[in-house]
Amino acid sequence: MEKRQKLPGHVGIIMDGNGRWAQERGLSRSLGHKAGSENLKSLCTHIFDLGIPILSVFAFSTENFKRDAAEVQYLMQLFVKMFEKEFTFLKEKDVRVLFSGRRENLPKEVLRVMDRLVEETANGSNGIFHICLNYGGQTEILDLCRKISEKVEAKEISSKDIDFSLVRANLYQDLPDLDLVIRTSGEQRISNFMLYQSAYAEYYFPKVYFPDFDAEQFDLAIEEFQKRTRKFGGTK
Repeated sequence: MEKRQKLPGHVGIIMDGNGRWAQERGLSRSLGHKAGSENLKSLCTHIFDLGIPILSVFAFSTENFKRDAAEVQYLMQLFVKMFEKEFTFLKEKDVRVLFSGRRENLPKEVLRVMDRLVEETANGSNGIFHICLNYGGQTEILDLCRKISEKVEAKEISSKDIDFSLVRANLYQDLPDLDLVIRTSGEQRISNFMLYQSAYAEYYFPKVYFPDFDAEQFDLAIEEFQKRTRKFGGTK
C-alpha cells in the first residue's frame, strides 16, 4: 500500500471473532485467542510502519470476566506471555505502550508485566500502542466523574473549571480522539469501546475474524477511510 496524506492519526481495533475462528476449524476457543495474539503482533508492525502514530486495541473488557473460567485463565496467561516476551519488539521500534482499564480483578502477574512494559517503553517516540484491558467505556466515564467530583470536594478545582480539556486529562489516558474504529468479524456494535474518544470516529466492519485480519485487510480499511468525508457536525 502506498502511503497517502489522509492517514488516520488514531486507529482503534475491536479484535472480535477469535473464538468463532477457532470453532469453525474444530479448535478450542483458546487456540483462537492464540492465533489472534500472533496476528496482532504482525499487524502492529505494519500499522506503525505505515506511519500511523496511535493504535488502540480492545484486548479484554470488564464484562469478559463473565466468560468460562478456563477461557479467562488462558487469556490471563496469554497476556503475561505477550507482554513479557512477544511485544518486546516495540522497544526496538521505539513505540510507547499504555494501558487503560481497572486494575482490580487482574492477576498480580499480569499487572507486573503490564507495569514493566509501560516502564521499559516510557521514552518511546515513534508511536503509541494503547491496550484496553479490563476496560469498559462506561466504566471509564464513571471513574472520570468520580475523579473530578473528588477534586471539587477537595476544593482543588471548582465546578466552573470543568471543561473538555479537564475531562480529557482525567480519562484513563490523555489521547487524541479516534479517527477510525475497526471491528472485525462482521458484528456491527461498538461494545463499550472508548465511548468518549470515538464521538466522531469513522467505523468499519469487515466480515473477517480477527486472526485473518492481516496487513492487506487493514489496508482495505484505510482505503475506505480515505473515501469518507468527515464533517464533524458541519458542512462539507
